[in-house]
Amino acid sequence: MKKLFFFVLIFLFIFRVYASEDEIAPHAGSAILVEASTGKLIYEKEMNKKMYPASMTKIMTLLLTIEALEDGRINLDDMVTISKNASSMGGTQIFLKEGSKIKVETLLKGIGIASANDASVAMAEYIGGTEDNFVRMMNERAKELGCKNTTFKNPHGLDEKGHLTTAYDLSLIARELVSHPLALKITSTYEDYIDVSGENHWLVNTNKLVRFYSGIDGLKTGYTDKALYCLTATMERNNMRLISVVMKEDSKDNRSSDTVNMMEYGFSQYGSKKIIDKNEYVKTTTINNAKNRNVKYYLDSDVNLIVNKNNKDVNYKISEELYNKKAPLKKNDVIGKLKLSYDNNSYEYNLIIKEDVKKASYINTIENIFSYLISGSKIK
Repeated sequence: MKKLFFFVLIFLFIFRVYASEDEIAPHAGSAILVEASTGKLIYEKEMNKKMYPASMTKIMTLLLTIEALEDGRINLDDMVTISKNASSMGGTQIFLKEGSKIKVETLLKGIGIASANDASVAMAEYIGGTEDNFVRMMNERAKELGCKNTTFKNPHGLDEKGHLTTAYDLSLIARELVSHPLALKITSTYEDYIDVSGENHWLVNTNKLVRFYSGIDGLKTGYTDKALYCLTATMERNNMRLISVVMKEDSKDNRSSDTVNMMEYGFSQYGSKKIIDKNEYVKTTTINNAKNRNVKYYLDSDVNLIVNKNNKDVNYKISEELYNKKAPLKKNDVIGKLKLSYDNNSYEYNLIIKEDVKKASYINTIENIFSYLISGSKIK
């Protein structure tokens, strides 16, 4: 461990003095560096080249699990019955026994910290009913996120014909994953203990940078014979979060050094400038079939410019697009987009409501019409 840490520090020093763009990720077969909230591309190397992702596959498994938790479809305390299929998985595992019952929370830690293949299959079967159905869900979610070159064949990442993705597509999945605090809480944990069928197991994170490089707090390593050494990582500094992906590295040390190099390059060259605070953005729209027609809406996140520190003058445009929504609506429903355009790119932010909007009754509708006749306000 000390050797790795020392190597990273020395490499970082060399980077600060000598690095050019060609030297940022010299050992990677494919690489990308983006800002998390906007997807701003900072660096790329063969980012659309299809490759085996190994256990970086598990960032999608984690995403679907956490989304199921947030949707209330599953709970952390749920007990999952381990199938023969899950218990027989090879590679990295937490040695689940067929027929045993394990908490969702335990399986989640097994996936996110120890990269356990058996935990991944057990979770896939619990959410999807079958492993195959969960894989279908993985591919559907990937398409929703804009992944155009990704095909998942399993939830764990062991090499399988056609199980391919790209550095760019993985960055899209990772951007969605880091928006969930639970994902960062798990993947930033360096070590933990879990109970597996009454036995205490020590988990150690396969991503050593979460301990040996300050600021890196996720996400997922990978290694197979075909994928070689891979890492999807994330780091926050000065209110800006970056996501990096390196694929087909020839060693763990080079995987780590290329990742750190990319992160330091990104933070040295770019910064975040807040232009709209979500807590100060409150507007009103009219929804005519609502009980209360005047509905307030809000931004769901701050709007930031990701700017090159060498370019102080940045021109940008802000516009809104509100959807033609009708009541009833639920709290946190998206009713439109705020669009930010600058640097030849366009970024979108959700406009949401923070309270349920009830549909107007017949009497409410008559009252609204009467109000219109008195005030002369326009009914859409």
